[in-house]
Amino acid sequence: MAELTNTWPTLFNISKDLDSSGKLAAVGEVLTETNEILDDIPWVAGNSTGGHKISLRENIPAPTWRQFNQGVYPSVSTTGQIMEVCGTMSNYSEVDKALADLNGNTADYKLKQAKPIMEGFNQSMASTLISGDYDADNAKFNGLAARYYGLTSSTGGTTYKNVIGAGGSTKANGITSIYLVGWSPNTVYGIYPKGSTAGLHMNDLGEVTLFPTAGGQMQGYRTYFQWDCGMAVEDWRYVVRIANIDVTALLTAGDSTDTSANVMKYMSMALDIPPTTGNVRWAFYCHPKVRSMLRVQLMSKSNAWLSLETFTNGQGIPRPTLSFMGVPIRRVDEMTLTESVIS
Repeated sequence: MAELTNTWPTLFNISKDLDSSGKLAAVGEVLTETNEILDDIPWVAGNSTGGHKISLRENIPAPTWRQFNQGVYPSVSTTGQIMEVCGTMSNYSEVDKALADLNGNTADYKLKQAKPIMEGFNQSMASTLISGDYDADNAKFNGLAARYYGLTSSTGGTTYKNVIGAGGSTKANGITSIYLVGWSPNTVYGIYPKGSTAGLHMNDLGEVTLFPTAGGQMQGYRTYFQWDCGMAVEDWRYVVRIANIDVTALLTAGDSTDTSANVMKYMSMALDIPPTTGNVRWAFYCHPKVRSMLRVQLMSKSNAWLSLETFTNGQGIPRPTLSFMGVPIRRVDEMTLTESVIS
């Protein structure tokens, strides 16, 4: 299940094509260079202004084994529909006009000061992709955790088949997960509203009067940022969650008293759960501490499945990446070590 090379547009690719002036390309580059998960997501325009409506097949009709002179009862497949919603993130960047004009390159100064604002969008997007919960906050979309949340049919619904328990049972020790995702425009992908464009949009509002918190007034430049985005899981079989990883035990990996869960065993099991057909972009996603412990395992001479391989990111730049059986292991800083134990 090695990663496949393809031409699906990432956030950076789309933003680069939208604006010949380079402004949106610069924004896309800032976002993708600080969060590896955005390197992988293909983006698709939604079929409605609020998101994306998906038709899902609910059953496969079975044929009839018939004998001579025996009739056949026709059967049909049925479908249902779900609505994947988009959320809107917004913020402003404001800078002192005199200070921005001081170096003679106002545009570069404004972009530099806006980078922390864009990093905030980046972190919020990554966090929502993993732990967004529409029921808890209607302004957001559902992330992966809200879709893969139980180990049995009674606690996890349909997707329980794609959730593996790693044995952790004490939240006080710290609990985290690893996700295996097969991205493609037909399985799991990012969405943006119909009639709009993908990615973070930067609107230069020009010179305005600002009111500093210290009091008074001053002339400054204001920039408005907005990102309309969501995630669609069109085929739930292409995501696997390895849940209930005990963080305290994990940190003993490689020690003489190693009590960590056999994470690579669960990762191997995860690779055999999704369908093996289809042109998808596979990747594992985990907290930096999890990837650090996997890198410790890389130093073991007996380990043949973890390796450093060169993968091309969303900007077409090759870089060394830790991988397991040919599937890249991506770092997601916004994943937490304080998840609840799922049953």
